[in-house]
Amino acid sequence: MPALRTLLASLLILAVGTALLAAATDGFRAFTSEAARRLAVAEQPRPVPAVVLQTSRGEALPLDALRGRWLLVDFVYTRCRTYCSAQGSAFAQLQDQLAPAIARGQAALLSISFDPAHDTADELAAYLARSRDRGAGWYAARPTSEADLQALQQAFGVTVIPDGLGGYEHNAAILVVDPQGRLVAVLDWDAPQDALQYLQARLS
Repeated sequence: MPALRTLLASLLILAVGTALLAAATDGFRAFTSEAARRLAVAEQPRPVPAVVLQTSRGEALPLDALRGRWLLVDFVYTRCRTYCSAQGSAFAQLQDQLAPAIARGQAALLSISFDPAHDTADELAAYLARSRDRGAGWYAARPTSEADLQALQQAFGVTVIPDGLGGYEHNAAILVVDPQGRLVAVLDWDAPQDALQYLQARLS
């Protein structure tokens, strides 16, 4: 009987573990939190909060004003000279490749700072200049309140953790917002061609 009780206990533990794993991986379809985020967004697009940002020119930019266009969004902080710098170069490349769609008002790029206390309009302008901004269709902006920053991070699934050295660790991605103002896709930050192909398939 002790052997039977041990077997039953083991089966119970296995069943509970399997149920927890299934819940955590969305029915075994996603095995990382990033994969789960991408799957959830693809299946249930998320509305982007109607916040007002401040641009690199010091102007107010309501996110609602960008409705009607496809948006490629990334989250950055301008003191970062590694990933964020590479993201800036990728966005400059996309700005060139999407120039016709930008000119027609069909697409735009938006870099949102999650370090608004430091990233003033001047810092955002310098970030665009370092990244070789071509001057049309790419906005760099910051939230104007902590509440708006939190709302954006939650909606886009962005996690930011201070690294103890004055910088941040954060998950990076190219986030796609459709003309209805919904987050519809999360793509690799270092594969701008995937983002380009995603938009071209929907702009053609």
